[in-house]
Amino acid sequence: MCNLYALTKGQAAIRELAAVMTDRTGNLPEMAGIYPDYPAPIVREGAEGREMVMARWGMPSPAFALEGKSVDKGVTNVRNTKSPHWRRWLAPPSRCLVPFTSFSEPDQAPGGNRKPVWFALGEERPLAFFAGIWTHWTCVRKKAEGEISCDLFAFLTTEANAVVGRYHPKAMPVILTRSEDWERWLAAPWDEVSGLQRPLADDRLTIVAKGQKEDSSAGL
Repeated sequence: MCNLYALTKGQAAIRELAAVMTDRTGNLPEMAGIYPDYPAPIVREGAEGREMVMARWGMPSPAFALEGKSVDKGVTNVRNTKSPHWRRWLAPPSRCLVPFTSFSEPDQAPGGNRKPVWFALGEERPLAFFAGIWTHWTCVRKKAEGEISCDLFAFLTTEANAVVGRYHPKAMPVILTRSEDWERWLAAPWDEVSGLQRPLADDRLTIVAKGQKEDSSAGL
């Protein structure tokens, strides 16, 4: 389960790649380590066209997971798309693209130290997108914060390919690298895009760092 990723390309690069018409993220800094419940940019279709906005990482938890709890910390990764809890957000209005340049998984191999292993599409950390979903929700994320209403997001996961599976055999994020795929993800019916929930080909991912909690462009 991916609970840490990085975005080290500027917002102009995201706007150009995803054909964003409206950027509502303000002055977006380099994000060398994005953690659950932190704000991060997503790309979605808005009322006035394609837009980039900030949302908090973690979709609403299923009701059974909240029994006896007063705080919903959110669900960062979505695997079971047949669940009624997730099906409501699988239509195009609730889909988004989550820009990233690298992501990490804890080393869970036999003898592994559980420290982060960072993966990217190449040493230069090219920009790509996770297949995401989003919603506007009212809940208590932190007791000190109280009840809030905000945009939330998560991204789909699938079985790990050989590169990720060597360290984290259970899962990896669903990664979209082609413009036709992210255009379909934002607009096509579910039965036409469900096949995108698949591992990226082994030769498309590279291990770019190990052991560090952030993956900054300063080290490139």
